[in-house]
Amino acid sequence: MLSEGIHSVVDTGNQVLLLYGLHRAKQPPDELYPFGHGKEIYFWGFVVAILIFAIGAGLSIYEGIQHILEPEPMGGLLTNYIVLALAIIFEGFSLYFALREFHHVKGDKGHLEAIREGKDPNTFVVLFEDLAAMLGLLVAFIGISLGHLTGSPYFDGGASIIIGLILAGVAVWLAYETKGLLIGESADTEVVQRIHKIARDAGGVMHVNEVLTMHMGPEYILVNLSAEFADNISAADIEDNIAQLDKEIKSTDPRVKRVFVEARECALASV
Repeated sequence: MLSEGIHSVVDTGNQVLLLYGLHRAKQPPDELYPFGHGKEIYFWGFVVAILIFAIGAGLSIYEGIQHILEPEPMGGLLTNYIVLALAIIFEGFSLYFALREFHHVKGDKGHLEAIREGKDPNTFVVLFEDLAAMLGLLVAFIGISLGHLTGSPYFDGGASIIIGLILAGVAVWLAYETKGLLIGESADTEVVQRIHKIARDAGGVMHVNEVLTMHMGPEYILVNLSAEFADNISAADIEDNIAQLDKEIKSTDPRVKRVFVEARECALASV
């Protein structure tokens, strides 16, 4: 029960941090952050993973080991059962809404594919936290029930350790997923391919050398395009073609906010 209490406190604090990250991400670009503050979401998502691991998992495993080394008789069983039953009901509603939102966001993609390619950590952070909370509640219920039925206090400590391991696993997974976003992941392959096709079909473009993209936030894609233009067109025509290319690329995906086009020889490009 103490492990679940710790988990609940950490979970509540994490939601506050995610909300703060959303608020910070909406700040407009400024001189110090010309591309905006969108990566605040990724930073605070990574902080959440660290807190789950350090506080949630660490304290739960510590308390479990203490209960095993220094076992104490369980008390307040009826209260424990009532609290756990209510918590399972409330957490079930939270998990239902998290799953519904996740299914809406993932579309036709598989669950693992959607998580790996997802650019908004809030979606899968909340989902994973709710899943961990539900598993933790079930483990706590089983541990208390076995301790009650057998009279052994060791089941309580063992359940606490299992809860800590669940939280540690979730924390490591979340840290892995948010690390790439924090460093700077590219846009989805489909988005890159669409941009490449638009550039290839644009007026005056002889060859597309490379298309580099990076998510500056869930709804902010930065595009850097290197292309070879025909030798027989003027600088003014190249300027017009680049302006049209910029407009078409941004229209294909509303998340594309900035497009930089670099005219260079094909032989100098990295393919």
